Formats: sequence, C-alpha cells, structure tokens
Amino acid sequence: MSLRWKTILGIALIEGLLLLLLIYTTLGYLRSSNYDGLLKRAQTTAALFATTTKDAVLSYDLASLETFTAELMTNPDLRYVRVLGAEDEVFSQAGDEQLLAQPFQPDQAPGGVTDGVFDVQASIVEGGERYGLVQIGIATESVEQAIADSQNWSITIASIEMALVALFSFVLGTYLTAQLAILRRAARQVEGDNLDVEIPARGRDEVAEVGHAFNAMIERLKQARRTRDQFETELQELNQSLEARVERRTAALLKSNAELKTANRQIQETQAQLLQSEKMASLGQMAAGVAHEINNPVGFVMSNINSLQSYIASYQALYQRLQSLRTLPVDSEVRRQQETELQQFMAQEDFEFINEDSHELIVDTLEGCRRIRDIVQGLKEFSHIDQTEMQLTDLNQCLETTLKIVNNELKYRCDIRKDMQPLPEVLCNPGQLNQVFMNLLVNAGHAVEDGGVVGIRTRAVTEGVEIRIFDNGCGIAPEHLDKLFDPFFTTKPVGEGTGLGLAISYGIIEDHQGNIEVKSRQGVGTSFIIRLPVSSSTASSTTASSATSSSATLQQTLLQSPSSGTGLHVND
Repeated sequence: MSLRWKTILGIALIEGLLLLLLIYTTLGYLRSSNYDGLLKRAQTTAALFATTTKDAVLSYDLASLETFTAELMTNPDLRYVRVLGAEDEVFSQAGDEQLLAQPFQPDQAPGGVTDGVFDVQASIVEGGERYGLVQIGIATESVEQAIADSQNWSITIASIEMALVALFSFVLGTYLTAQLAILRRAARQVEGDNLDVEIPARGRDEVAEVGHAFNAMIERLKQARRTRDQFETELQELNQSLEARVERRTAALLKSNAELKTANRQIQETQAQLLQSEKMASLGQMAAGVAHEINNPVGFVMSNINSLQSYIASYQALYQRLQSLRTLPVDSEVRRQQETELQQFMAQEDFEFINEDSHELIVDTLEGCRRIRDIVQGLKEFSHIDQTEMQLTDLNQCLETTLKIVNNELKYRCDIRKDMQPLPEVLCNPGQLNQVFMNLLVNAGHAVEDGGVVGIRTRAVTEGVEIRIFDNGCGIAPEHLDKLFDPFFTTKPVGEGTGLGLAISYGIIEDHQGNIEVKSRQGVGTSFIIRLPVSSSTASSTTASSATSSSATLQQTLLQSPSSGTGLHVND
C-alpha cells in the first residue's frame, strides 16, 4: 500500500473514530434528556391532576371530574386519562377507547415503552389514606421523532465531514508522495554509484529540508569517495611490505604465546602447591584438637572394655561352677552345698547389676567407636584436596564435615549456632570448599572472645545457594576490608598467620563461578557471604565453569550474645 493511501486511510480512520464517539455521546445525551423530560412531564401532570381532582373524588362530584378530564385531554400528546375511586371503580375517563379498554400497566421509564404510550399513575391521598387513582397515557411519538431527526442530522454531517477529510488527505498524500518520488529516484541513482545527483528543493517546509539534507549528504559522499581513493592508493603501497612485517609479528606472537603458556602452567602449579601448603598448615593446626577429640572417646571405650573384661571373668567363674554342679547327683549333700555356695557367689558378684551394666557399657562403647569413626572419616573427606573431579554435593554436609574437624577449636571458645535449610546440590569440588569453610570458621573463632557466637546460615536463593558464616567478635577495621583477600595480608601477629587463607578461599570460590563478600563493623561482628551457582540441570555432567553466578537478596544477620544478652546485627 502506498504512502498516499496510508495517509488517506489513517486520517480518515482517526476522524471516523472521533466522529463516532461524538455522535454516540451526543445522541446518548439527547435521548436521555428527552426521556427525562417526558418522565418529569408525565409525573408532574399526573400529580397535578390528582391534586386537582381530589375534592371532586372525595365528594363524588362526577360532573366536575368529567370537566377536569375533558380539559386535561386538550394537552398535546395526551392519549388518555382515567380517574378511579378507592375500590378502583371508574369515576371518569377520556381519550383513546382502545387504550382505555386495555389493562393498565405503569411504565418505569420512557426508554422501555413498546406501544408508543408512556403510562403513569398518581394516588389521590387525604390524611395518609388513598381515596383514588389518576392514570394517564402520554404519546412518545414526538420524543422518538426528535431523537430520530437528531440521529439523521448527525449522520449527514459526519458523512460530509468524512468526505472533506478524505479530500484533504488525498491532496496532502499526493503532495508528499510527489516529493518522495523525486527523493526515491535520486536514491536509486546513488545506489547505482552515480553521485552526480541534485534534488530541487523548493519552499521552506520539512520536505524541502529533506531535499537540502540529501544534497548535503551527496557532497559528503563525494568527499568520502575522494578520501577513500586516496587511502586505497596508500594502502596498496603499504601492502607490498605488509607480508614481511606480518611474518615477523606472527613469529613474535608465537614466541610470546609459548612463554605465556609456560608461565600460566607454572602459576597453576604454584597455586596448587600453595593450596596444598595452606591446607596442610590448617590440618596441622587442627591435629592437636582432633587428637583431643579422639582421646575422649578412646578413654571411656578402654574403661568400658576393662569393666567388661572383669564381668567376663565373673561369667567364666560362674560357668565353671555350673559345669561342676552338673556332674553331681541331684539329691546328694555335696550338690546342695555347692548350690548354696553358687547362690552366695552370684550375690557376692552382683550378677543382676552386671547384666544391666553390661548392656550400657556395650552401647557406650559403640557410641565412642562411632564418634572416632566420624572424626576420622571427616578428616579423610576434608583432606582430599587432590580430588579435582567436580561432583554434585550437598553443601550442608560439607559444612557438617568441616565442623567436626574444627569442633575442638571452637567449642571451648564460643557458641556455635546453625540455621541450615535444605539446599539443592551444587556441582563443585567438595574438598576445596571444605578448606574455604574451615578458614572462615577458624577465623571467626579467633575473632570472638570466650562466650561469643559463631553462626552458620544456609539458604537456597535465585539460581544458587548462599552460605553465611558470621560472628559477634571484634570486627575488621574499615581500612583493612579492601585488602582482606590480598595474598600474604594478615592482621595476626607474626608466626600466627600466613595471610594466604582468605586469598586461597577467594580463588576457590571464583573457580566455582561464585563470589564471596564480607561485611564487618568494629566491635559488632563480621559476616562472610558465599554465593555459588546451581547447574541448570543437576543430572548433567557439566563443569563448574559453565555455571552462572547468582545475585541473591541479602538477609540481615541477627545474633544473640549469651554473655551480654543483647542482639548483634551485622548489616549488609
């Protein structure tokens, strides 16, 4: 469809919609105003006639009623009138006999009239009691005719206006398309690489401005062509020596690339060694605590075994006496004497207590062995840093494993509070994340005073998981926050920290496509927030580098210090 017809149809459509809206609004107003006038006229006439005839009805003056009825019928558009008594007997009536013969049905509104007569009635009341009715019918023909005439005039005026708008649109579209046709022919010549084109631009309207702009563009294109030809000539001259320069540059780049690969491999090996060294250093710090954790259950297990050994000796002595008793005759004096001695022996050894205590000792011994097994298993899982294979892991389980390792480091210094909700499995290296969790938990334990709080909170957030490790310790100075993850930066005294723990933790989280953030206020506490992405398909075997990091809404950390009894807020 051409621009001319688009212009004509567009303007006509807009104008048509506006006219339809105007006609609909006007006709609606005329219809409602005429109907309201007819309703008020009918109600007023009926009420006035009821007042006029009240005395005649009360006195049964039928002659006066006939006179009043005849006078009322002189009003235009009044089709009939009827006066009824208290028992609905007809006192007087006049008008169309056919309408008077029909049952009276009062109309609610003129718009609902179907027979052309608006029927209305009014009561004749005196002292609160009805003595009669006045019923009248007014023709709606004149109102309907006035509404129809208004509708016809509106349609006629709208049609004339639409014709004028279409004519104006046609003239405007013809003018615009004529100018655009000139511009189109010139553009096609430029497309054919002919720049010797000039558009005649007459007038001062927007179309003329487009013509001037097109001519200016042609001049710039000519200048650009001249500049391009000059550059092409220079390029051809430079191209002759370019191949040799490219070969020399390529050789240099290949050499640099090989050097970068070697340096990158060395950096990766150094990073792995640093990771191993830091982990071994952390394990060394935990060794004494782990030994203490193991010694406690080992002590009571050995004590229980010693008691069980004594009980077994008593059972063996009892067994030997029973075997000796079985060889004696049933009714012999010696057998009765040995039975008496056996009962004394059982009472002396308190076999009833031995039976009860043996079961408890076995249960306690098994519990101690289970604790030793859990500690050793946790240490084994924690120390697998050479496991580079990524696997789907429950991070809550990783945190529980790490807590077993650092438990002895923390339990005598602070109160450990856990708020760990179910998490989706994360594709990760669990050994490396165990090291991150251990570094943060040990640092939190060092930051709090005796009786402080170290907390762990886990949440599933949008496209990932969030782990928050917080404390209500001394906090970190603002000037140290920006350098916290720098290698070899530490605020601990010389010999107590390498400054690599948080740097290595930062690198591990980055390798897992996650991020780690720290919020701290001196004298209030510190909160480390780790966010790790969850693979879009937990059943796939994609690596962690393909996951996308999530940006979750942070929650406020609330701690209740048992020593001070006041709430501690670490605000994000």
